[in-house]
Parts: sequence; structure tokens; C-alpha cells
Amino acid sequence: MRQLMEALGFIALVQGVAGLVHEFTDLDWGLVQRIGFLDGHEVYASVALLVLAFALFAAAESREPG
Repeated sequence: MRQLMEALGFIALVQGVAGLVHEFTDLDWGLVQRIGFLDGHEVYASVALLVLAFALFAAAESREPG
């Protein structure tokens, strides 16, 4: 379970960073800008993904290995 939480946290971290990079530099990568109902709210969604990533990392760290 710990490895799954770390993997999901890593994916959320990458997508959050990709969304912010897309908003501020117009590099076209990441999934946040491709989701239709997030039009105009991509920055908020990217920040939410970053917060989720750090929460998943913290939760994974608090779990006992095994």
C-alpha cells in the first residue's frame, strides 16, 4: 500500500508541476489542460494536485513498511 501511495503521489506531483509549467510557459505537456471542465481553473487544479501529492507522500511515510 505504501508503494502505491508513493506512486500516486509521484504522478500527482508530476501532473501538478506540468500544469503549472504549461500555464506559465505555454509548453504543451501534462493532462490538466486537456480536461474540459477545468477550463479557466488549471492553476487551481495544478496546485490541488501538488497538495495532494505532498499529502500522499506524508501518508505513505507514516505507514509502516510491509
